Amino acid sequence: MSFKLIALIVMTLTLVWNLVLERLRQRSVNNPLPENVADVYDAATYQKWKAYHGETGQLHLLIQLVSFAVEVILILTDAFAAFAGLFPEVQMTRSFAALLLLSLTGVFLLPFEYYSTMVIEEKYGFNRTTKKTFWLDQLKSFLIGLGLMSFIACLLMWVHQALGDWLIVAFAGLMTLFLLFFAFLYPVFSRIFNKFTPLEEGELRQKLTALLEKHGYRVRAIQVMDASRRSTKSNAYFTGFGHMKTIVLYDTLVASMTTEEICAVFAHELGHGLHHDTLRNQALSFLQMLFIAVLAWLVLRTPAVFADFGFDGVNYGFAIYLIMNVAFALFAPLWGLVANAVSRRAEYRADAQAAEEGYTGALISGLKKLSRENLSDLSPDPLLVKLEYSHPTLSQRIAALTGEKKFR
Repeated sequence: MSFKLIALIVMTLTLVWNLVLERLRQRSVNNPLPENVADVYDAATYQKWKAYHGETGQLHLLIQLVSFAVEVILILTDAFAAFAGLFPEVQMTRSFAALLLLSLTGVFLLPFEYYSTMVIEEKYGFNRTTKKTFWLDQLKSFLIGLGLMSFIACLLMWVHQALGDWLIVAFAGLMTLFLLFFAFLYPVFSRIFNKFTPLEEGELRQKLTALLEKHGYRVRAIQVMDASRRSTKSNAYFTGFGHMKTIVLYDTLVASMTTEEICAVFAHELGHGLHHDTLRNQALSFLQMLFIAVLAWLVLRTPAVFADFGFDGVNYGFAIYLIMNVAFALFAPLWGLVANAVSRRAEYRADAQAAEEGYTGALISGLKKLSRENLSDLSPDPLLVKLEYSHPTLSQRIAALTGEKKFR
């Protein structure tokens, strides 16, 4: 059996798996709403959610089918090798060429991205993105994505050529450090897409600062991000390593939530810090990188793999594609099952911290607002939750917060 045929079989299995997940998502429309979240949507909004859920699901399905078709055509025609052959016979140059072609395949999905943002999101009142902003975002994402993949390909080539079979440990360690460094630079990348302004002095700023300082954290800054330029959806997060944190609030969140509700959200985030969830996530990331490094080692030590796809020798850019889009994709559902279970447990603990801080009611009302504004699925299929959800459902979180069920 050729490696090309194995790749096509894995790609097909991945597509089938994604179609099963999409079927589970669409089936959620008919699930009855749990009693503790029945007040999130009124009748009109609930019908709006059903329509939005249906349209986004259909578009997501179409995107998957088109993406699959494009990749199959590229594989069957040895397009990666042919395109790389147009470039000078330098290993890194041809590796970059393979990644460039992979990035350019995103052009086929641009009409769907445009329709999603400018038509569906607009239709349901979420979109505030102008056409100019949309296309600039696409260009920035393309360049950043290509740059990151090229860096990883260079790293893979250097480690493989310098260390040989030590690739597994070295590449896993270096990729973990790279992810940590990228997380450290995330605020910098965010500024490529958004503007940040300091939160004005007042009760909210004082309470957020006091909440974090109470547990030994220092607040570097509290900033408001202009998320409303693109969407009406709300979110918040904080960044920074160690005990020095920068709090970021979406301006849509500041406009829609009370001071107590915003503090409740950050009491939850504080819970992640106090329970060392970030450290656990870093450990999981290292294990994931270690597994990917094993796959890289297996691919790179088998020259026949590249010959089956039309290459004369190893191409590190195409190796990245095979490792992530084919080899790891086969194991991704099992990895997701474990990682999501760990994540959901951490979310329950973080909610418990918010409750301990005295924000039970505010967290519940805040979570309901977020779900309402984001048109969240309030009654997803239980199997889908286990397979795909990194957070418990809203109903499960409320049940835990009110003592109907224990935190798990």
